[in-house]
Amino acid sequence: MIAVLQRVSEAAVRIDGHVRGQIQRGFLVLLGITHTDTSDDVVWLARKIAGMRIFSDEAGKMNLDLATVEGSILLISQFTLHAETKKGNRPSFVEAAKPDLAIPLYEQLIARLSAEVGHPIQTGEFGADMQVSLVNDGPVTIIIDTKKQ
Repeated sequence: MIAVLQRVSEAAVRIDGHVRGQIQRGFLVLLGITHTDTSDDVVWLARKIAGMRIFSDEAGKMNLDLATVEGSILLISQFTLHAETKKGNRPSFVEAAKPDLAIPLYEQLIARLSAEVGHPIQTGEFGADMQVSLVNDGPVTIIIDTKKQ
């Protein structure tokens, strides 16, 4: 799994013009699932995201986690994170997991992240055409790859 974690002051996802999910301070997480991912990746990634200390403390150092700042999470599935761009100019998505594998792992991550942070998280809709807006705070953007544990 690849997660692009963005520290945001606000973020929202719209589907067909309607707000599906939105948060204030917290993390916008773009999630790419590949065909070799398992439930073990879900467990590790949920703990890693919930524990990331990338909010500023009183001294201005990135030292606070999501719980400390009472932040939220907006999770968006994004198969294009597994784009292969080595050859040509048209990306290949053969590394992205098919829906029969990806959807259950995505749903597991929703449940696991909710448990880790102690409240429900906001989400987009798997496979939908979504419009995501955000104010990246910092900007702070972290890439987490479960294959690089």
